[in-house]
Amino acid sequence: MNEGNDIILIRGLEVKTCHGVHAEEKVNPQPFIFDADLYTDFYTAAKSDDLNATVNYSKACEILVKTATEKTYNLIETVAYSGVYALLDALNLKKVRLTVYKPNAPIKRKFDTVGVTVTAEKERVFLSLGSSMGDRKSYLDKAQELLSQTRGIKVKKVSSYIETEPYGGVAQNGFLNCAVEIETYLTPHMLLEEIHRIENECGRVRTLRWGDRTLDIDIIFFGHKIIEEDDLQIPHREYFKRSFVLAPLNEIAPDFVCPVLHKKVKELQI
Repeated sequence: MNEGNDIILIRGLEVKTCHGVHAEEKVNPQPFIFDADLYTDFYTAAKSDDLNATVNYSKACEILVKTATEKTYNLIETVAYSGVYALLDALNLKKVRLTVYKPNAPIKRKFDTVGVTVTAEKERVFLSLGSSMGDRKSYLDKAQELLSQTRGIKVKKVSSYIETEPYGGVAQNGFLNCAVEIETYLTPHMLLEEIHRIENECGRVRTLRWGDRTLDIDIIFFGHKIIEEDDLQIPHREYFKRSFVLAPLNEIAPDFVCPVLHKKVKELQI
């Protein structure tokens, strides 16, 4: 299978609408040109010659037109992101690359056009959730609800809840843990920002490291990306030494291969 490597191309879609920082741009429509690359898998459609088995590019054009005309934005960057997200929300796409041109931009120089390009891709992501304060099950349930309500995130699988001992020598209470598989087109840092928001909404207070908390959400895997930054490490550091991460993860993704250890989750059980 191609697994999302086939591309449907849309070129030169013109939409007259009002976007810009100047007052006249918000009331006088001008042309915006859209080029889109829609990454999907149409092998089945090619074999069956069935429109219903592929992405309808007419519908994709309608989505772009609607997104470009239903609101007025200052920036074409916002127009581009809105278009990409709308396409990924509505259609069976793995990835979208969208360029928006503004040929009549108010620039006092001779030019052909100006534009921006945005790319977003759906990834399979695994999270570890834990709670050791208050109604622990309620916090884990609420976290999944808030994840599902976040644009760009779709909850796919949830493991059983398990009781575990506190880790790190600081927390005093027992934990309730689970693993969650999500599909998201947010970037890793965007997802981290949403996770912090959800933790805060659930009363998380960051005081002692390893201390008791109402809700803790860690990104264990983000597709097969490897990220080593001060504020974000993926795969999560030392996840493979933690039974409270591995046991729930093994329940929902035993055959997922760690991009660092090159082993399946089921081979990492402590």
